[in-house]
Amino acid sequence: MSGPVRPVVNRDNAYFFEGTRAHELRIQRCNACGVLRHPPGPACPDCGAFDRGHVVAKGEGTVFSYVVHHAPQVPGKELPLVIALVDLDEGVRMVAEMTGPVDIGDRVAVGWNVVDDELTLPIWTKVDR
Repeated sequence: MSGPVRPVVNRDNAYFFEGTRAHELRIQRCNACGVLRHPPGPACPDCGAFDRGHVVAKGEGTVFSYVVHHAPQVPGKELPLVIALVDLDEGVRMVAEMTGPVDIGDRVAVGWNVVDDELTLPIWTKVDR
């Protein structure tokens, strides 16, 4: 089987993938008004500024919702695959691949799936409270 589907890296999200290679979960921050957003984009949704930066998130959050994907097969992944929406402690929501079963409301923490020298992806694990 081939490796995982590789994300499209562009000038709006390159900082995020540079961060994952450094084992940092980076969240886009508007330098003009301070609002955090994920997924990243070219302009602030609150004030319209194009002055972007980022903060390094703590890498912890709470499961808002999840699905268990059984089919079809996803390249580079073993099924079933758990995908969750995680509300980060910083206040943004992120789509997250989980390492095992979860329930809504579970606390989770980020870890790192080093695919190769070019790509490291966040992967999340349930943690004890």
